[in-house]
Amino acid sequence: MPDPNLKTPSIPPANAPAHQDAWAGLARFTNARIARGRTGGSWRTETLLEFRLAHARARDAVGKAFAPDLVEADLRPAGYETLRLTTAVSQHAEFLKRPDLGRQLSTGSRKLLTEKANGWTNRQLAVVVSDGLSAQAAERQAAPTLIKLLPLLAEDGWKICPILIVPFARVKLQDEIGALLGVRHTLMLLGERPGLGSTDSLGAYFTYRPGPDRTDADRTCVSNIRPDGLPAGEAALRLAHLLLQSVKQGCSGIGLTEIEAPSQNRLE
Repeated sequence: MPDPNLKTPSIPPANAPAHQDAWAGLARFTNARIARGRTGGSWRTETLLEFRLAHARARDAVGKAFAPDLVEADLRPAGYETLRLTTAVSQHAEFLKRPDLGRQLSTGSRKLLTEKANGWTNRQLAVVVSDGLSAQAAERQAAPTLIKLLPLLAEDGWKICPILIVPFARVKLQDEIGALLGVRHTLMLLGERPGLGSTDSLGAYFTYRPGPDRTDADRTCVSNIRPDGLPAGEAALRLAHLLLQSVKQGCSGIGLTEIEAPSQNRLE
């Protein structure tokens, strides 16, 4: 007969981790892959499948075709004129293999922009939007960020060129564009390389006195612009603050010192 003093062990649910992670209570505060539990020395099947799904989504984000019409459809109702340009890249596979071609305008676009420059005199800022390595980042975050940012700069007297939409571009393309237009600043918004938990993250890079001699050290970057990272409104406020400081200090990149953190009521 069974011993009545012995207690029957409880059976955990089928989907419970074999070994509960000590950080499990912190998982609700972050999208990072923490406290996933384990089975022996291995991941649980559920964790492995989630990882593979995230990896597939990141790959899909890199391969997704850019739809400039979506960006323009969001910008034009807000009163912003756009102009489409092209780089020396002809197709997506070439863009991924030849970063150098994404850093230069096509011959036709260079000629077009040179002609347009004559009518865009006394402008302080040229804005460039590109898909970069995540088309969905540009499609989702670029317009909301600019719609919040550009009025802040206009209040300070900035005159802005029509927004340039340039598929297959790399960050340094803003140097050629800035030199052709003779603007004080260029600002480039483009999709960042997707992570396993962030396929739609936008990066914003600006350069003071752009030209062919500029390097990455001369650029200031605000990254991770997305609803689950740095929302568009907060990104616009931070960019406006940094751009205004860039004018005062006469530089951008590693030489730029952030004098004061931005707030909703104060940009300088």
